[in-house]
Amino acid sequence: MTITTPIEKIPGIGPVFQKRLKKLGIKTIQDLFFHFPHRYEDFSNLIPISKIKINETCTIQGKILEIETSRTWKRKMFLTQAIVTDKTGAIKAVWFNQPYLTRILKKEDNVFLSGKTVLGNEGVYLTNPAYEKGELVPGLIHTGRLVPVYSETEGLSSRWLRYILKSLLLRFKNQLPETLPIKIIAEEEFLPINQAIWQIHFPDSRDLARRSRERFSFEELFCIELFVLRERLKLAREKAISIPVKLETIRSFVNSLPFKLTDDQKKSAWQALKDMEKPMPMNRLLQGDVGSGKTVVAAIVALNTAKAGFQTAFMAPTEILAKQHFETVHNVLKDFNLNIGLLTGKEDKFYSKKLKNDTIEISRNKLLKLIDGEINPYTKKLESKINILIGTHALIQDKVKFGKLALVVVDEQHRFGVEQRARLCQGYGQEKFLPHLLSMTATPIPRTLALTIYGDLDLSLINQLPKGRKKIITKVVSPEERNKTYDFIRKEVKKSRQVFVICPRIETGNKKQEAGNKKDILGWTEVKAVKEEYEKLSKEIFPDLKVEMLHGKMKSKEKEKIMADFHRKKTDILVSTSVIEVGIDVPNATIMMIEGAERFGLAQLYQFRGRVGRSRYQSYCFLLTTSPDQLNRRRLKAIVKSENGFKLAEKDLEIRGPGDLFGTRQWGIPDLAMDSLNNLKLVEKTREAAKKILMEDPHLKNYPWLKQKLSQFRQRIHLE
Repeated sequence: MTITTPIEKIPGIGPVFQKRLKKLGIKTIQDLFFHFPHRYEDFSNLIPISKIKINETCTIQGKILEIETSRTWKRKMFLTQAIVTDKTGAIKAVWFNQPYLTRILKKEDNVFLSGKTVLGNEGVYLTNPAYEKGELVPGLIHTGRLVPVYSETEGLSSRWLRYILKSLLLRFKNQLPETLPIKIIAEEEFLPINQAIWQIHFPDSRDLARRSRERFSFEELFCIELFVLRERLKLAREKAISIPVKLETIRSFVNSLPFKLTDDQKKSAWQALKDMEKPMPMNRLLQGDVGSGKTVVAAIVALNTAKAGFQTAFMAPTEILAKQHFETVHNVLKDFNLNIGLLTGKEDKFYSKKLKNDTIEISRNKLLKLIDGEINPYTKKLESKINILIGTHALIQDKVKFGKLALVVVDEQHRFGVEQRARLCQGYGQEKFLPHLLSMTATPIPRTLALTIYGDLDLSLINQLPKGRKKIITKVVSPEERNKTYDFIRKEVKKSRQVFVICPRIETGNKKQEAGNKKDILGWTEVKAVKEEYEKLSKEIFPDLKVEMLHGKMKSKEKEKIMADFHRKKTDILVSTSVIEVGIDVPNATIMMIEGAERFGLAQLYQFRGRVGRSRYQSYCFLLTTSPDQLNRRRLKAIVKSENGFKLAEKDLEIRGPGDLFGTRQWGIPDLAMDSLNNLKLVEKTREAAKKILMEDPHLKNYPWLKQKLSQFRQRIHLE
């Protein structure tokens, strides 16, 4: 066996545990070595029984005088009790619901027991102590030392992992290749890998545990930085069409707008336009607060591309948002002689320069033909190809063939790789070129993530909101204030304003689940669901108002009709799930009421709040909560105080930590790297180290083991 041996070949790991390990992404011995503990139990305080104190965590060594398991009459639980003695005295150990222990621990066995002491009716005893048979301290892994504790959510106990890891580490730790450059190890005074891998699992001291963790935290972040910086270098070697800036056209467009661009919008547009003048692909992330005007910036860049004779593909995550972008882009560019198409898979439209201010709905096949310039179904004449095609991921399909694609705009998908771009480039020799990329997001990104996960993207920021926008009044609403909130909503609707009501679920579950929801483990007393809340609001609270509901399980046409009615002010209150989180623009809506606000992340709440406050009217965001949890209150207070999404992102990172904030599995990023994203100094240090290595050796020819690890790392992470 070697460190690359699959876990199926390891003696002692049966099919059940193989399945559980694979759920954690552990497929080989090496993967198992890099499944690190998330904390340690300090059982290093080895003392004689006579020295034991109440409420103390300690380890004792002694002989079992007696041990037996009984069942309690009242609680119907198993109670295992043992008397353990040493030269100085005796103490009782008690375990709850572990009857199997009498098969493992026998009378006369020499044992180490580690745990907390408590005072009972019969004196001091050890409660649920960890146990280990033996007479010698060296070699202990469950007691008498700093004991590693691993995530046990997948049905893998820490005890089982310690047992497997000890034998494998003793045999194979010296096979691990040193992947960090020797120069970095010396500069940072890191432990060598074979020592660090043992000390992170079975540390001899807290200092060695800390040093091992620091080494692997650095290494994981260093690999991420190398990965994204190499992607940047790889992209720089690709070719793209150089698009000159047409200043007169841009000035004409800016002057045609019914509002004045903010300085941030101008700066962001100029950064993108100058990028596209270069013969290499732009890779820019446009980050701006909700309602800050990112789509107008994208329209400027798309207009410049069209006037140079090339095409733009504009992708949105949902059909509703794609349609909204189509309407916005069509409206702001209607005087510029362009052909604009909408392709969603459900509804396809075409706006031609010959149609003036009108659009027509056409068949999918006809629209696909128009992408490359064929017959206009309205004029029945051969016409130039579509300049801007807006749609969902339906744009990335074999039948969609762009003849002269030079720009891809993607909304709320921060990364759009080389392979995805290449799929859009077909025909007329376009295979030689990659389109420029402008990615837009309203999701606030903390600085540490901008330097790591998005380190290959150039960043443009829009911090300013359009003039005339009022601050959204945000308030946490307790259950006692609910009726007052309903009264306030009624007053706003009488002023012809509209309301969003957001619920965490579409519907409640079965009776057993509903019973559990009355008071669950976190103290929540109720989980609001769209269907039930719609019934309640439309029939009991606001029977005289027009209430509609919207959720992801509805058919596309039904969703579009409901949103269209809300836009046209035919609906007063829209009860919805998070389907309206991104991009929905209804200027007349002035109230955002979020049920179960504690169940959403701060970034999500910020997105919801951004659905209102998009006009000159005063807007409000009500956060309804039933949770007494202090952490949730701290989070909700953060959004009440925060007006800036970027500051809020930093606060969310501080409160929840990156693992909870972004989801380790969502990215495929190791836990240790995720935890380290809170450490800006470490992120900056690893970035500088990665830059130096790539400047000296861009192809990593002198670092074969590091290059191999990076290749494995590329397969493991998915930064899409």
